Amino acid sequence: MHIQIAAVGKLKEKYLVLGIAEYAKRLGPYVKLTLTEVPDERAPETMSAAEEAIVREREGERLLAVIKPDAHVIALALDGELWSSEDLAGQLDNLATYGRSHVAFIIGGSNGLAPAVLKRAQQKLSFGRMTLPHQLMRLVLLEQVYRAVKINRGEPYHK
Repeated sequence: MHIQIAAVGKLKEKYLVLGIAEYAKRLGPYVKLTLTEVPDERAPETMSAAEEAIVREREGERLLAVIKPDAHVIALALDGELWSSEDLAGQLDNLATYGRSHVAFIIGGSNGLAPAVLKRAQQKLSFGRMTLPHQLMRLVLLEQVYRAVKINRGEPYHK
């Protein structure tokens, strides 16, 4: 299975870079993993709703440009479905079973995802109603993908 995580912005915090590298290493024997960063749109700290929409649209265009046409897209969104770790494992297993071996998870920038990205997604996933920094979300998502792989293989995972 090929798992792609496409996200807006460059990771800067060393602890996040190290954590992501650790889970990428752990996933190495099980999946082909691609971590794709697209530049965030430069914008003032305070913006009007129209300016925020423009930022989302530009970042969305960049995200869509790095997603292959045959990818099954799962967008991370506050209004997405709530899955348990077992649900995620089941979703990935079903996708692999039915020939959807390229799965792309999309993480937007601080202003969220553009409507075009949400339209491209076959599924929307939420990690809860709390807002998490998009950089931290990459680490949380990778940990959950690793956990899902271990669940699907029937292998133990630390608790």
